[in-house]
Amino acid sequence: MSSCEIGNKRCQPCEGGIPPLEPSAAQDLLQSLTGWALVAERLEKTFAFANHYETMAFVNAIAWVSHRENHHPELTVGYKDCRVVYWTHAIGGLSENDFICAAKLERLLEI
Repeated sequence: MSSCEIGNKRCQPCEGGIPPLEPSAAQDLLQSLTGWALVAERLEKTFAFANHYETMAFVNAIAWVSHRENHHPELTVGYKDCRVVYWTHAIGGLSENDFICAAKLERLLEI
């Protein structure tokens, strides 16, 4: 599945009761994302920017995507970078929602 395809999907509510993605399924979805990595059963990427203003604009855009999808990452914000980590807390691992949101963040930087 390409990032375009997965980025067109919407997150589905997840209240638990389903298993996390199998490692092979997570690896398959990872192939559609540039620069993202699976680290300790989480999906993460660090984005670099020219200055603090661009970093904060990106953080605000992440907040908008997170609100629209009702799926929220862990963020570590620095002066010129932002580390984004996704995993689905309700299931204690990765879900398709994590990859959907990651693809949506990639789209923010395509302009």
